[in-house]
Amino acid sequence: MFCWGDIMGKIININDNWKFHYGDTTEADYMGYNDDAWQNVTLPHDWSVSFPFDKSNASGTGYLPGGTGWYRKHFFLPDDIEGKRVRLNFDGVYKHSRVYVNSHHIGGRASGYSPFTFDISEFIRAGENVISVRVEHEQVADSRWFTGSGIYRDVTLEITEMSCFAENSIFVTTKEINGTDAVITVEYSTIDCDETELIIETKDGLHITATEGKNCGTAELAVKNASLWSPDSPYLYILRCHAFKDGKPTDAVSVPFGIRTIRFDADKGFFLNDINMKLKGVCVHHDAGSLGAAVPKEIWARRLRKFKESGCNALRTAHNPPCNTLLDLCDELGLLVMDEAFDEWEGTKNKWWQGHNVYPPKKYGYAEDFPLWHKADLEAMILRDRNHPSVILWSIGNEIDYPNDPYVTPLFDEVLGNNDNGKPKNERMYDNRKPDASRLTTIAKELVEIAHNVDTTRPVLSALSFPELSTRTGFADVLDVSGYNYRERFYEEDHKRFPDRVIFGSENGHDVPAWHAVRDNEYICGQFLWTGIDFLGECVGWPKRISQAGMLDLCGYEKPLFFIRKAMWSDEPFVKIAVSEGEADKTNVWTDNFIYSADEGTIIQVSCYTNRPEAEIFLNGTSLGKKKCENYKAKWEIPFTKGTLTAVVDGAEDYLSTPEKAEKISLTADRTEFNKNNNIIHVEVEIKDKNGNTAATDDKEIYYQLLGDTEILGIENGNPADLTPYSEKYRKTFRGRAIVYIRAGTVHDKITLFAYTKDGLNEQITFSRK
Repeated sequence: MFCWGDIMGKIININDNWKFHYGDTTEADYMGYNDDAWQNVTLPHDWSVSFPFDKSNASGTGYLPGGTGWYRKHFFLPDDIEGKRVRLNFDGVYKHSRVYVNSHHIGGRASGYSPFTFDISEFIRAGENVISVRVEHEQVADSRWFTGSGIYRDVTLEITEMSCFAENSIFVTTKEINGTDAVITVEYSTIDCDETELIIETKDGLHITATEGKNCGTAELAVKNASLWSPDSPYLYILRCHAFKDGKPTDAVSVPFGIRTIRFDADKGFFLNDINMKLKGVCVHHDAGSLGAAVPKEIWARRLRKFKESGCNALRTAHNPPCNTLLDLCDELGLLVMDEAFDEWEGTKNKWWQGHNVYPPKKYGYAEDFPLWHKADLEAMILRDRNHPSVILWSIGNEIDYPNDPYVTPLFDEVLGNNDNGKPKNERMYDNRKPDASRLTTIAKELVEIAHNVDTTRPVLSALSFPELSTRTGFADVLDVSGYNYRERFYEEDHKRFPDRVIFGSENGHDVPAWHAVRDNEYICGQFLWTGIDFLGECVGWPKRISQAGMLDLCGYEKPLFFIRKAMWSDEPFVKIAVSEGEADKTNVWTDNFIYSADEGTIIQVSCYTNRPEAEIFLNGTSLGKKKCENYKAKWEIPFTKGTLTAVVDGAEDYLSTPEKAEKISLTADRTEFNKNNNIIHVEVEIKDKNGNTAATDDKEIYYQLLGDTEILGIENGNPADLTPYSEKYRKTFRGRAIVYIRAGTVHDKITLFAYTKDGLNEQITFSRK
């Protein structure tokens, strides 16, 4: 039974102790249905990753299945619950959910990404209650990336008196900053309250209070010596909101917020707190490999910290509303966010199922639901996310204008998009029987208006794949900001054509010229790399199951792409050695790796990624000379000789040694203590040789066992072609490494992870309750 003292504004996480059944079943909506035989699960939960990879599934979604599943949650409420308002909040269910409370069908949601809430006050009772949720994801070729299946985000109950704040009704903005002082505006709305109290709380205990004698309105609060939110100093205040009825408190809501201003200028770019800065962004999809779409906050935190190490200061939520915990982390760590709503509108895009760009595609997706749901879904995203200081842009769509997918225009007889290798000629030609691209202007205008009606403090954009068309149809004209995907060549021309228009890179490649187009043009405020980290799906074809576009691999380990980006985006001196086997003109950052091994005498390329002007390398202590850096890299061509390469730049050095046979397993955890609120543990796994180097050429299949009240959430190695089912408790290392995700339970004070191979390597690590 839930227990609480003051019921006012109580939010209860109900992720624990759900029942799950894969497959459809009759009468599971009935409160009295016997679910004893169902699987016990903890949310977030993604059932797709519990199944084997199968070629019969879709390449676009990572060869993992969907299907239909049911969830049930039994919970108890106290006798005094009568007369209280109870809201049931889902942060995301993929997809086509139907929700029942105590046998009553209370509604559902088509989108798999939108947050949604039901007022269930009428249906709950003292004593036992049951929530039943049916989730339908039968067509797995419904996306261009992995989606997951199930209740893969948090679920909460919110309990108040009947007189309370309206749902998502509190909106905090920075009205102005004058010197060291700021004025904060708070919009609020209540249900049948007659007084509100608003208190801004600082970390050092100061309070600024405003009392309003009405049930809705706008209040202003002055903050002296304000600490401004920024990527370098992400200071968060807390707004405490109290509602009253007849002098009695009935609700309390706490809203973290940051004091900051944003401004986009067509000539000067982006300004945060009146300071000009470039957006150094990455795009991310929402999965974490073996965890699927059910990604705990701690896993996101590790990823975001690594992004920041590269010099990254911004994130794009490609191409859907993110989980709320991701935005909380962006607030806390200091990352600016482009919050994106849709990947398609009325027209269904091609969905690859036999390999990327292998025709024919399938045609399922959100377009089926867009006409009925777009307003509710866009409003839900903005209402939930508008108090996050990290969010600076609302994106209403990604590559909606992609040529011939499905929209066409008589302005171009034949056209190829940025990702159309091998596209048949008939698919490239204008066909007046397909939807006309002029329709996009009408839809965009409506979506921009919906966004402005909810929030006027942030600009609205769409990420355009075909600006040479969309600047002529009126599509770009109705946007506040124009994002260009891989269209750097139009920056200068379109800045001259549209001198009052803000243009920047909303999706970009990792190449150096794409960054220089931002660095060297004051009017281009930034770019967003495709992508920050590898992800499931959008793969070239079986047996590859992931996209390798990230600067981090699927484990979250740094790739050479990470270090060339760090050279572009960061100032602290560093150098990183990478190597490729082959001739210079056939090797690059995509072929580079961190394995110094080859046949003796083989020609290899040695690259030093650095933000210093020159680098020197040594082979077994002997200098091979200094070289000037070009495009953030110095490069040598040498015959391979076993030993150690050392790179030296002013202020930093790095080394890379020839790996030998694996002799031990190394387990490194991000924590050795856990508690109820900090129970997710990352264990980085490496196999090492006798010299302590990663044995990257002697990969081992490692088996894992746990002792104590705990569970392995997932094991990942980042290998794009490893088809070992994620449900197994073993996995081969990839280039000498893997990662294990653990969730500690609530019973035992100590838990131990054992790792071993069948040829005699073994290691263990123990964790203690704090």
